[in-house]
Amino acid sequence: MSVPFRERNPVVIGAISIAVLAALLLGAFKAGSLPLIGGGDTYRAAFNDASGLKPGDEVRIAGVRVGKVDAIELDGNQVVAKFKVDTPSKFGRETGAQIKIKTLLGDMYLALEPEGSGQLAEDALIPRSRTQSAFDVVSAFEGLAGKAEDIDVDQLGKSFDTLAELTDNTPAAFQGTLRGLSRLSETVASRNDQIGELLRNLDTVSGTLANRDEDLVSLMKDSDVLLRALVARREAVHTLLVSTNRLSLELTALVRQTRSDLKPALDNLKGVVDTLLKNQNNLDESLRLLEPFYRVFANTLGSGPWFDVYIENLPPAPALPTGGQG
Repeated sequence: MSVPFRERNPVVIGAISIAVLAALLLGAFKAGSLPLIGGGDTYRAAFNDASGLKPGDEVRIAGVRVGKVDAIELDGNQVVAKFKVDTPSKFGRETGAQIKIKTLLGDMYLALEPEGSGQLAEDALIPRSRTQSAFDVVSAFEGLAGKAEDIDVDQLGKSFDTLAELTDNTPAAFQGTLRGLSRLSETVASRNDQIGELLRNLDTVSGTLANRDEDLVSLMKDSDVLLRALVARREAVHTLLVSTNRLSLELTALVRQTRSDLKPALDNLKGVVDTLLKNQNNLDESLRLLEPFYRVFANTLGSGPWFDVYIENLPPAPALPTGGQG
């Protein structure tokens, strides 16, 4: 006889639920490694150097993403990139590979170059004869800084001076060229410390850019979001500008239509203003004289809609006769 669900041990049910949720979360994070969900064929490619390629970078064919790099391993004097192709793709047995620059910030991707007939076998190794590494700008500048510091600029200047002395009988133009080279070497020698400092700072800048590439990528993504928002609002801004233009046209037409009516009114208004200005003193005097009158008038009518009047030196009214008795 089965036990009702509500009567079962809640501790056991909670433990089983937590275990199931943990398994689901682990499966979600490791979905790419599962045999059914994370399918795809694995291949390898050997390079002289990694050129900045790292696990997680894209694998492309003709610019289309077909997989990603799983691991970068050192195998003797070569670097082996292990990658997985997770989309149906056809590339022959003689397929080559090349590490290419994805962005100016140093992101790379692995480009497959299909070649030959058939299909490259799974887990096959593309040899270095069919691969090509990318040009690493940061490494080039670092090498330039190291080589420049090893140059004996004083000896270089003396070499140019000696060459100029040995060519005294050469044409004047060639002698001028050599003298210019000699002065150039002296200038370089005099600025040796500054040039060395410049190359060291360049090395520092390149290292800083390499460390902040994720921040720069994030900044560019935020800029892209801003530009997309502006594009999305373009229609609203266009409507606002069109409505403003239509309003200005309507106002212009209204002013033109009422100009004939407004001119006489403005002329009459000007005449009234001129008259008031001419009689300004009289108006001021009238207002000054009216002040006592209005004050007494207000006091008189302050008790209601009637007022009392007192008249002096008025004789009393005569008594009216009354009817006599006969």
